[in-house]
Amino acid sequence: MVVVSALLIGVLYVLVNSLVPDRHRRPFNAVMVGGAGAAYLSGGGLGAWEFAITAVITFCAYRGLTSWTWIGIGWLVHTAADVAHHLHGNPIVPFAEHSSLGCAICDPVIALWAFAGGPGLRSMTPAALVRALRLRRSQHAADRGFHQ
Repeated sequence: MVVVSALLIGVLYVLVNSLVPDRHRRPFNAVMVGGAGAAYLSGGGLGAWEFAITAVITFCAYRGLTSWTWIGIGWLVHTAADVAHHLHGNPIVPFAEHSSLGCAICDPVIALWAFAGGPGLRSMTPAALVRALRLRRSQHAADRGFHQ
């Protein structure tokens, strides 16, 4: 049940954020991933690593103001923190034992959407998402001077 509900939460996040006007969608999501990065600070389950993780995700969020790729990376870093907290026995929601596991399942759904360029609702057919991921990958390779 944790897996299904976490996947549904990820899909719901994506659907709701797909309704945000295009010009505001990326900055809004950069702020969201930055906030998610600070979610564990009050628990301190990983000691000083909490600050390192928060710093890395904050950097990703800052870069995410102009890049969907960095937003996706930020969500994947948060996923790694979720897994560490789940294994360490220090969930993000103290009274919900599997909350970090659920978050670790939910976050990659959001990351995939971000890697696809955070498309709006009209562009979210499976075929359109695959095309968007391929296009972004080829654009990224061209920006770096690689040829496919």
